Amino acid sequence: MPPRVSTRSPLRLSPAEREEISRGLLVGESLRRIADRLERAPSTVSRDVAVNGGRRRYRAWRAEAAASRRARRPKAAKLVRSPRLRREVERLLDERWSPQQIAHRLRLDHPDDQEMRVSHETIYQSLFVQARGALRKELTDCLRSGRARRRPHRRSAGVGELTDMVLISERPAEVADRAVPGHWEGDLIIGKASRSAIGTLVERQTRYVVLVALPGGRSAELVRDALAERILTLPEQLRRTLTWDRGKEMAEHVRFTIDTGVQVYFCDPRSPWQRASNENTNGLLRQYFPKGTDLSTHDQRHLDKVARQLNGRPRQSLGWMKPSEALAKVVASTD
Repeated sequence: MPPRVSTRSPLRLSPAEREEISRGLLVGESLRRIADRLERAPSTVSRDVAVNGGRRRYRAWRAEAAASRRARRPKAAKLVRSPRLRREVERLLDERWSPQQIAHRLRLDHPDDQEMRVSHETIYQSLFVQARGALRKELTDCLRSGRARRRPHRRSAGVGELTDMVLISERPAEVADRAVPGHWEGDLIIGKASRSAIGTLVERQTRYVVLVALPGGRSAELVRDALAERILTLPEQLRRTLTWDRGKEMAEHVRFTIDTGVQVYFCDPRSPWQRASNENTNGLLRQYFPKGTDLSTHDQRHLDKVARQLNGRPRQSLGWMKPSEALAKVVASTD
C-alpha cells in the first residue's frame, strides 16, 4: 500500500509564508504590509501571529508545528461542547431565524462571552451533517432555504385601470432614501384559487411588518377598511405614505387617504422592485402561508403572532437590529 500523502488546505499558511512573516516582523514591517506581499488577507496573518506568541515571540518553525498539531487533533463540534449555546441556537432556529442572523445576533447579545460565539457555517454543518448530540434533525425544516422561491403571480382578476392615481415618480425623495420613518409598502399575498388573501405592510426604514386579515375577501371596500383599521393603530408619526401596485383591490385609495391621512402612491406596471422591501417580506411569509392554501383560515390573532416572529428576527440591513427594536427606537426619538 503506498504511503498516505497528506494534503494541505490552500487556506492554511505554508512554511515558506511563515518564514516570510517571521522575517517581516524582525525588520519591523506592519502586518498589513506582510499580508499584501503574501497576497493574503491581513486577518489571516494577524491571527497566525496572535496565536503563536505575538510580534516579539513569533517563530516560523514553532507556528508551523502548532498548526500541524491543530490540524491532526480531532475536535468535537462546538454545538456539542456547549449545551447552553446549542439550546440558544435551537431556540432561534425554532423562531425561523437563519444561521447568519443567529451568528451575528449572538455577537451583539453576548459581546464578552466567547462561549456564545458560533459561525453560521458551523450551524449549517450541524444541521446537514447531523452529528450526534448536535442540533435536532427537525430543525432543518426551519431553514429559510427550504422554501420555494416566490414567483410573481398573475392578477388577471385583480388588475385594471385605477382612477386618480398618484404615481411613484411623484413620491417625496425622503421615501426613496429611507431617511424618514412612516413610509410603507403594501401588497396582498394570494391563497388557493385566488379566493383568499392576506394584506402585508412593511415600513421602509425599519422593515417592520404589519399583517392584515381579510376573511371576507379582497374587494376594494374590504381591503380599504381593513388597511385603514390597522394603519390607524400606529402612532401618527408613522402614518405618512403607502406604496402599492396597480391591483384593483386599491380602487378605494382616495377614500383610504381621506380616512387615514396616508397618501397612496402607485408603482409602474410590472415593476415589483419598486416595492423591494415588501416583495422580500412576502417571500418570507411563504414559510408560514404556502402557496395553494386557504388564507382565510388565519385570523388576525394568528397573523399578529407571525408578524411578531418576523419583527423579532435581526436584519443585516439594520446592522443586525430587529425591526421591532428599530421601530421602538424611531418612536422614542420622535415622542
